[in-house]
Amino acid sequence: MNRSNNYLKKELYIKKGKNYIKFLIPSVIGIILFMFPVVKEGEVTIPIALLSNLMSDYIAPYIDYILIGVLTISFFGSLLTLIFNKYSNKDKVLSELFAVSPLWLVGRGIAFAFGCIVLFAKDINFIASTNTGGLVFYNLLPVLFTIFLLAGILLPLLLNFGLLEFAGALLIKVMRPVFGLPGRAAIDAIASWLGDGTIGVLLTSKQYEEGFYTEKEACVIGTNFSLVSITFSLVVINTVGLSHMFVPFYLTVTFACIMVAIVLPKLPPLSRKKDRFYDGTHKTDKEEIPTDTKCFQYGVQKALEKVDGVNVCKSVLIDGFKNVLEMWIAVIPIVMTIGTVALLIAEYTPIFRILGLPFLPLLEILGVPEAAVASQTLFAGFADMLLPSVLIATVTNDMTRFVVAAVSVCQLIYLSEVGALLIASKIPVNIKEIFLIFIERTLITLPIVAIIARFLF
Repeated sequence: MNRSNNYLKKELYIKKGKNYIKFLIPSVIGIILFMFPVVKEGEVTIPIALLSNLMSDYIAPYIDYILIGVLTISFFGSLLTLIFNKYSNKDKVLSELFAVSPLWLVGRGIAFAFGCIVLFAKDINFIASTNTGGLVFYNLLPVLFTIFLLAGILLPLLLNFGLLEFAGALLIKVMRPVFGLPGRAAIDAIASWLGDGTIGVLLTSKQYEEGFYTEKEACVIGTNFSLVSITFSLVVINTVGLSHMFVPFYLTVTFACIMVAIVLPKLPPLSRKKDRFYDGTHKTDKEEIPTDTKCFQYGVQKALEKVDGVNVCKSVLIDGFKNVLEMWIAVIPIVMTIGTVALLIAEYTPIFRILGLPFLPLLEILGVPEAAVASQTLFAGFADMLLPSVLIATVTNDMTRFVVAAVSVCQLIYLSEVGALLIASKIPVNIKEIFLIFIERTLITLPIVAIIARFLF
């Protein structure tokens, strides 16, 4: 009997040791790739972004034709799936990739048409221009293609091996009372902050699909915590010619984003989102840590439970490759369509300038110089985050340029990237809600930024 008990104990120790290894090694690699800050040529970034840049350089000669291939497969695959519906439904993978509603089919068709115009019909300049479709196709999609490839394959290192369970237990006492969110949401924010907002959206969408976030939590995190990276913030402040003020600029942006993340979930449309999961079940618990257990101990326990029985190769390779295909086929066409349409509106119509006029009295009350010009730029950020900074760059007043640049970063949701990704993802938020959230973010952050700017200038 003793020998049997000793044998069982030994087996349990071995199993527990293997689980520790499965938790620690992939999680440490994931942290290094997605969250460990590195400095290259004076810019702060993360290894996954560096790998993405290296891959972009390697495939640069072929990327135009790879992208048009993705748009072609996405559209015609969906079209054929609609025609031969009874056959495609038998294959789960094909069905998930290509079985879309008529509206999304039209969206993929428009993306294919835009891609062909940009690549093969440059005479149609208003679409192929480097300020509209050319900007999306040549500047944005190559970056998304490589990020989706690397992040899609490597995201399981963050998602599948207990890191989020561990972080959730450690950070719940901050995230839950302050933001009403699970502790694991901090991982999304850090990955976005150091890397790219798209990574945060991808993380949030996958966790919502897998039942870790409710509808409300996913929407709040996707619209508030997919933060602009440090690298892109540097681009913005350089564009307005205030690179010497980067530190106060980024501290202002960080403070304003924290404030809006506290306030915004209490306002419609986010306050009206349901506390129910992807499968339709409703949330019943509040992710509480047992009173007799320390946060660290509970986090390790939950992490070990997560990795118990997980096949490392399957999680990283098979699940990761499915992630990549889904993002390439589903997300890239929608970004092409929505991003191009938004930039066309910004470039060739006065709509965004007209929409910005109601902000003029607020800017004047806040004492922002050249308020009339500044008001015309605020809504341009809905099309693309860099547009307001480009439009305001010629204004002579430093405070005005600072305010517009900071608010554009705080607005967060722009249709040429993050907004389009949110719409294309499984996160339950539509374009009308995104527009309302954009307005709310602008109204909340503008006074904060303007008041801080008055002390700085």
